[in-house]
Parts: sequence; structure tokens; C-alpha cells
Amino acid sequence: MATSPRPKTGTGPQPVGDNPTFAAFREVPRTGVIYCTTEAQRRGYSPSSDQWANLGQGMPDADELPGAPPRITELPVLAGDQEYAPVAGLWELREAIAGFYNDLFRRGMGSKYSAENVAVSGGGRSALTRVAASLGHINLGHFLPDYTAYEELLDVFRLFSPIPILLEGERGYAFSGADLRREILGRGLSAILASNPANPTGKVIGGRDLAEWVAVGRELDCALIFDEFYSHYIWRPDLVAQGMIETAARYVEDVDRDPVVILDGLTKNWRYPGWRVTWTVAPKKIIEGVVSAGSFLDGGGSRPLQRKAIELLAPTAAMAETRAIHNEFTKKRSKLLNGLRDLGFTIDLPPEGTFYIWASAQHLPESISDGMSFFRAALERNVITVPGEFFDVNPGKRRGGRPSRFRRHLRFSFGPPLARLEFALERFREVIASAS
Repeated sequence: MATSPRPKTGTGPQPVGDNPTFAAFREVPRTGVIYCTTEAQRRGYSPSSDQWANLGQGMPDADELPGAPPRITELPVLAGDQEYAPVAGLWELREAIAGFYNDLFRRGMGSKYSAENVAVSGGGRSALTRVAASLGHINLGHFLPDYTAYEELLDVFRLFSPIPILLEGERGYAFSGADLRREILGRGLSAILASNPANPTGKVIGGRDLAEWVAVGRELDCALIFDEFYSHYIWRPDLVAQGMIETAARYVEDVDRDPVVILDGLTKNWRYPGWRVTWTVAPKKIIEGVVSAGSFLDGGGSRPLQRKAIELLAPTAAMAETRAIHNEFTKKRSKLLNGLRDLGFTIDLPPEGTFYIWASAQHLPESISDGMSFFRAALERNVITVPGEFFDVNPGKRRGGRPSRFRRHLRFSFGPPLARLEFALERFREVIASAS
């Protein structure tokens, strides 16, 4: 009887085509956005090219906006800046972040954030990773659909068990305080991870609903981990009227007892993605664990960038930036939303927040009626999108290889300049006209 040859040992990396494999290392998947950008680069995409439109991008236009504070273009490097910054961040920046939340969202409240409630890190994924590394042997609830990078993050750390919670387009992706209570009690959840506003759907948990979420988390001792990186991109009229920013910090009663963890930074809400200055705001005890995790995960962020960031946290400057974002991105939201509808896309929910539109291609011609097919067809005409299946967060692929519930959807970004959106919509018309 024939037998398979035993693998050789001690012969070095094994070739697979032009790429060797190494026994010690696993194949690390790319996040959805990186996959899409890589595919575009193989076809000649460059961020500086005016022959491409990147509607897959997860960053806003970072240029000057009318009414916004001038863009910072120079950075002083002072004595001591060649040294490491503290893992928790510069104390004066931590104070500025605490002051930002207290001044804008906690006036008249007895419990206020302090520098000890803040940890600074070098990017949003770094902040998320620190928090994930601080969790114990628990059930962690996360939503479907949600941010693509959550998938690998939730799989790498094995202490906690990620539990998916389905959101329905037919309900406008709504999830009430009562829904939250049912999931926590029914699934034995000790923590919830949620982007709010939600990436990719644009749903916002705000106002009374967000107050109820915080109250449920407080009552049931369930940590609520809010990714608030889009919290200054708010389009819901009632929330715009209360100040154009929505955050769980408004509804926390006791900053050191309520199990609310807030992640934010300069990347989206201040439009400085390249600075990689982000933060975690939470009870002091949680921050202690987050900082300890940072000491072995990343070692802390940039000292000169943190120092310069302090001026951006001044409430007057932050609100001027937010108003400018609202004025300019409202126009882009309208252009892309109306343009996609005119082309035949189905919109489950007009975005209440973020700079994304979550749309279904199901009513387009059959050859481009799913997200991956449309993505590939648009790529041939120099436009990048992100197929919806990438947001079907599935850590460890535990749900098997069944087709994604979101295979018909795509995420479209209105982060790029208006001219790039118009370019993309015209190319989409060509894609649809030539489809069979």
C-alpha cells in the first residue's frame, strides 16, 4: 500500500511557488480594507493618482476645511523628545483629554474624569489591542456587521470567548437597552464591544437609547467598550441639535464605577490619521490594566506628537473642527447617498453617523449583484470599494464556510474629496451600463 512521504525536517523553508513557508509562522489574514487596497495596487493604484477614487478608505479627507482650525504642518522637537514617552501617555495630554470630556459632556455632574482615567496609545488598533489584552475569561459580545479588524483581534486573544450578536437591516440595525439586557443575561456576557457610530452601517446608539445602554451595563456589571472613533460624524438631527458629538461619557454617573470604556483619538474626529494619537477613557482600575498591557504590547506612543496634540483638545478648537466636518461632510454624504440610490443600490439605513454608506447591490444586473462581483468590476474602472462580507466578523472562522449574510452589501466611503466621489459615481454608471 502506498504511503505519503514523511515531511523532511531540518531542510529549511519549504517553497510554495515563489513564496517559502516557515513552520513557526501562521498565515496572517489581511483586514478587508487592506485586501481591497492591495488588489487595487496590483492594477496600478496610487493614493496620489487622480485616475483613481478610493471609496474603500477608512480615513477622512485631511486637507483644510472652511471654518476649521488651520492644519498643523510643523512639529517642534524639544529637549527630551528623543526619550520614550510614558506607556500611559504624557500626563499633560491625559489631563487635556479628561478636560475635553468634562468640559463638553459632564458639566454640572459631580463625578469628573481625571488624567488617571486616560491612557494614550499609538493608534486605534493599539488602543483596542490593549483593552482586549486586559480582558479575563469571559464571554464578549460583538455585533454583526461591524469593523473588519475586530475579526483577527477577537481571535488572537484566547482568554475571552467572542459571542456574535446579529443586527437586522429590516430593523434599521436598531438595538435597544432591552435588547442589550436580554443578550447579556441570556448569553452570560461580561463585556460588549461596539463601534458607535457603527462601522459600516452608520447606525448611532444615541440619546435615550445610549443612556439606557449605560444604565444596563451599570446594573448588570457588563463592561461596555465603545469604539467612538466616528463620534464627531453625526447626521441624526436630534443628536446634531444637542451638540454634533455623541459619546457615552454624557451618560456615565460615576467615572470610576460605571463599566464604560471609551476609545477615540485624532485619527478620524480631528482628521489627523497619520499622527497615530489615540486614547482610552475608563475607570482608573481598568486603565491600570490597559497601561500594563501596553507595557508589553506596544511600549507607548510618540512624545512630540502627544505634546502637540494637547492644543487640538481645547474645546473651542475641537468644536470648530467638528462644525467644519459637519458642514462639508453633509454635502458629501448627500452626493454619495443620492448617487447610489439613483444607480439602483438599496440603502437599509441612511447613515446616522460615520462617513460610510452601507448599500446592497441585490437589484443591480445579475453579474454585479453581490459585493465581491461589484468590487471587482469597479476595480477595473479604477474605483475601490469594500465588499460587505468582510464585515461579517467571524473570529477563527468558527461559523464555517457558509455564505455571508452581507454578501450583497458593500461599504462606500465619503471620506475622499467631493470631486473623487463624483468621479466614482460616473465610473459606477459605466460598470452598471456594461453589466449583463
